[in-house]
Amino acid sequence: MSMQHLTIAVEGMSCASCVGRVQRALEGIEGASNVSVNLASESAALDIEGDASRVFDTLEAAGYPARAHEVTLNVAEMTCASCVGRVDRALKKQPGVLDVNVNLASETATVRYMEGAVTPSDLMRASEEAGYPAEIAQADAAQTQGERKAEEARHLARRTLLAGALALPVFVLEMGGHVIPGFHHWIGQTIGHQTSWLIQFVLTTLVLIGPGRMFYAKGIPALLKGAPDMNSLVAVGTLAAWSFSVVATFLPGLLPETARAVYFEAAAVIVVLILLGRFMEARAKGRTGAAIQKLLGLQVRTARVERDGAAQDVSIEQIRAGDVLIVRPGERIAVDGEVISGESHVDESMITGEPLPVTKVEGDAVTGGTVNGAGGFRFRATRVGGDTTLAQIIRMVEQAQGAKLPIQGLVDRITLYFVPAVMGVALLTLLVWLVFGPAPVLSHALVAAVSVLIIACPCAMGLATPTSIMVGTGRAADLGVLFRKGDALQALADVEVVALDKTGTVTEGRPELTEVELADGFERDEVLALVAAVEAGSEHPVAQAILRGASALEVPAAEGFTSITGYGVRAVVAGRDVLVGADRLMAREGVDMGALAEVEARLAGRGRTALFAAVDGQVAAVIAVSDPVKRASAEAIAALRARGLEVAMITGDKQATAEAIAAETGIDRVIAGVLPDGKVAALESLAEGGRKVAFVGDGINDAPALAHADVGIAIGTGTDVAIESADVVLMSGDLRGVVNAVEVSSRTMANIRQNLFWAFGYNTVLIPVAAGVFFPAFGWLLSPMLAAGAMALSSVFVLSNALRLRRVEPALREEQGAQVGGAVAAE
Repeated sequence: MSMQHLTIAVEGMSCASCVGRVQRALEGIEGASNVSVNLASESAALDIEGDASRVFDTLEAAGYPARAHEVTLNVAEMTCASCVGRVDRALKKQPGVLDVNVNLASETATVRYMEGAVTPSDLMRASEEAGYPAEIAQADAAQTQGERKAEEARHLARRTLLAGALALPVFVLEMGGHVIPGFHHWIGQTIGHQTSWLIQFVLTTLVLIGPGRMFYAKGIPALLKGAPDMNSLVAVGTLAAWSFSVVATFLPGLLPETARAVYFEAAAVIVVLILLGRFMEARAKGRTGAAIQKLLGLQVRTARVERDGAAQDVSIEQIRAGDVLIVRPGERIAVDGEVISGESHVDESMITGEPLPVTKVEGDAVTGGTVNGAGGFRFRATRVGGDTTLAQIIRMVEQAQGAKLPIQGLVDRITLYFVPAVMGVALLTLLVWLVFGPAPVLSHALVAAVSVLIIACPCAMGLATPTSIMVGTGRAADLGVLFRKGDALQALADVEVVALDKTGTVTEGRPELTEVELADGFERDEVLALVAAVEAGSEHPVAQAILRGASALEVPAAEGFTSITGYGVRAVVAGRDVLVGADRLMAREGVDMGALAEVEARLAGRGRTALFAAVDGQVAAVIAVSDPVKRASAEAIAALRARGLEVAMITGDKQATAEAIAAETGIDRVIAGVLPDGKVAALESLAEGGRKVAFVGDGINDAPALAHADVGIAIGTGTDVAIESADVVLMSGDLRGVVNAVEVSSRTMANIRQNLFWAFGYNTVLIPVAAGVFFPAFGWLLSPMLAAGAMALSSVFVLSNALRLRRVEPALREEQGAQVGGAVAAE
């Protein structure tokens, strides 16, 4: 059976204990692993082997259903029942697909799937790969999280206003006497206290069965299952206050005369305050995903595509690889592709971070989400749907936002038992007050127990970490830093050493030929032409520099090209055996370097990368290239050192060359002469003493080191292999992004610690107050209404504190516009 990775939207989670129950339910599925549940994004991620519909059924049974959608595809080229079977199997293999109904007569496939696990574009691609091209006929309108939260906030606002309108008279009738002297007496003389209680009963009951119904519909079943959550605490607390008041109103003889009081106003106002808190949470949660919404805003809805010889506007979901698209002036490019005709300048700042528009002509690649300038062109789509660069960026940010940091494990272990423990404390509080409390004993006991239940709702605990992660990783994306793996956010804050690859990271990665020093008996043009012939078979930047340096010469063809990893290259050119490589290659092949050894040492001391060329076993020349240091490198390295980090450079260059670059940029430590497979060992030497090491690189040969480091940081302008091996991707290709990544990481972890301190401190301090611990000494007894207000404010505080991360400024600013994208950075 194949392993699938699912990220799904989960409904009904409202507190940390809900997260714990969803986590346990998913972990209980056979074949499920790497389960991560996020309250802030209301999502769950897991790897599962076998039928993914078990996830849907399990969540449904646990009371936290996965959000599902349905799409109907028009499927072409189906001719028989076997075609139907192949389409059915192809669609069912997609992660998160719940049900497939393929109809040969109508040539359609109706697919029901879990939101977040798969997209309509993925389904179309699966059908097409099976040999049956598909396009969307009809789909549910899958709302973004921001739209969902906005709708939820509007719904909660209506509930809150209705509850408030019903609760206000109750509050005035019962509590007005505390504000206006004589009000209580006036009520007694006019409508009478019994009539007042009857009015309060009616209005409060309407509050509980109307706007407050959600707490009982979810909380009571959870309690009966032995898995109480926040809704259970609210339900038990308000029902206790309401039930006691009903007895006092209709069966007063059952209560001692001193205990005949009503608490309708407490039940009603608690519901109002908690609904108000939920409303504020929904609004704040919508803002935590602002970065994703901006990235989604870069995606176009339709594009002009050439179909059957005519241009027509089609939805983005219907574009297939190989389609020819027309881009007009000022339009946003729909998908990734290659220009086939026309010329224009394209603003790629929202993807690459580079501020200047890039000229695009025939053969050039274009990226979906970027903006065309004044010209127009046609291009062939190469990557569509979930394969586009923009879709991959969005996926990276979503995965990072949904990740569970190691620090969250502590919270999970505590909240696992928190709600049952709170109910136990509330029961103990009730019993202690009944035994030891002053008159009216029953009233005091009820007030204290209800206050404990209401004030201890663990919303703030559940929101403390995920909201900070969502906002922090979103703000990082604004600054051109993509955390591919959420736990890198915490790991980066603990890093003590930052190790840098040299070529393409510290330097521009585009070296130029600077010197050719010849041995006696050799001509410059002859040697350079021979060397260029050999290097024509290599993709290395140094080889490309030599080829550019020999562009004016006639370069013969090479035969028998061989790359000797870590040493150099070899080939036969015009019947002559030519070696090009480092001094270790010459030593290995027994070539005497003679006086040129000193020349090479001198060039290396000036920061040049120097290579020897040997012809027919005799040294012919030293060829030097220089890779200029990036303008921002020295500034970024200084900023890292100012944060107390040691900066090291790992390079295959000679020690003298590396030391020259280190002196220019302020690097603390150099590990030179490292073969590609030696970078991992170099990282291990830097990690001695248990130090955490981050590695920054961009090349294919950096992939093992990126994967091995505690945090691998890939320059976004590098290769796909390097990016896939990394934990963090810098879209701008600038070392200043490393400083910004460290800044966001440290600020986010500080924010999480603040949130956790508040969430746990709030409960630690106020549960004893609510229980009445201070009543004997100071007469303090917390009102259930104040408890509800404090509980709601605790969640709002945590969310508001997390939202402060949206204002994190870049530690080092890029050039104008050099942040992930115009649209994203222009917050």
